[in-house]
Amino acid sequence: MSFRKVVRQSKFRHVFGQPVKTDQCYDDIRVSRVTWDSTFCAVNPSFVAIIVEASGGGAFLVLPLHKTGRIDKSYPTVCGHTGPVLDIDWCPHNDHVIASGSEDCTVMVWQIPENGLSQPLTEPVVVLEGHSKRVGIVTWHPTARNVLLSAGCDNVVLIWNVGTAEELYRLEGLHPDLIYSVSWSRDGSLFCTACKDKSVRVIDPRRGTVVAEKERAHEGARPMRAIFLADGKIFTTGFSRMSERQLALWDTENLEEPMGLQELDSSNGALLPFYDPDTNVVYVCGKGDSSIRYFEITEEPPYIHFLNTFTSKEPQRGMGWMPKRGLDVSKCEIARFYKLHERKCEPIIMTVPRK
Repeated sequence: MSFRKVVRQSKFRHVFGQPVKTDQCYDDIRVSRVTWDSTFCAVNPSFVAIIVEASGGGAFLVLPLHKTGRIDKSYPTVCGHTGPVLDIDWCPHNDHVIASGSEDCTVMVWQIPENGLSQPLTEPVVVLEGHSKRVGIVTWHPTARNVLLSAGCDNVVLIWNVGTAEELYRLEGLHPDLIYSVSWSRDGSLFCTACKDKSVRVIDPRRGTVVAEKERAHEGARPMRAIFLADGKIFTTGFSRMSERQLALWDTENLEEPMGLQELDSSNGALLPFYDPDTNVVYVCGKGDSSIRYFEITEEPPYIHFLNTFTSKEPQRGMGWMPKRGLDVSKCEIARFYKLHERKCEPIIMTVPRK
């Protein structure tokens, strides 16, 4: 029996997480208390944006990354929505553009000044109106400029041209129930959705058709999530019938059986998956947990390999994920999370030790 069979070769077996020092956290932030399952936080190499509690309407903070320490209560926010903000997403092609979806049924796109906000921002660049109920998901197209997808509680997915503020595609009737998550494929030709009817669907937006569908991907009734991986497979998180949290990996060519299925524990927070296409590592953060688990996805069975868990003392209310462009690779950093507590945001750095 060869040695290779016993120990699987992996570059990421010893990835470890480390929270930054206290003076590099963002303190005294009143994180939103909305019961919606979104990450509440969006990060890019210039700014960190956090949805906050706001009286009368919805608001989110946008802080330059270097503005750490205590954040003054009077710090200006982006506050143009008339209802609570449910989801925010930075544009991948322009670090100063952010989209927000809100309970007031609108999607707004904002231009953030070069050095951050000096006064409250109330005028969006574009207002996108087309949903009849609150908008819970906004996500930018990964490769095409000015293309934004929004999904609302009216079970409709809209794809917008932000430059002209018009609907490009309106996908109605594909989802009979609430949409929990939407994820674009690597090249942006397809997207997958997880829906309250327990189905995972792969949708071609240009044709407006469902290309593949898996019913009852997870048996449990609680929210699930689905994300596209770089090779076109789909990774889902959800709950079993006994309310145990599960992870599964699916091949879009054949959705009969999952390629891999793992049960984690019986906690009740929804699991938010974050995927790094360069290292093929999936990080899973549960809302209300105090841990981040990470798994490596490989070509060989059992496909999903547990690597390690990063644990801290306090539970997380939300999580931001820094794109690769913003990492300090000279220090072997492969991922950085922005963990939201009750009153602060704490960066957590994931590094691969090197000899």
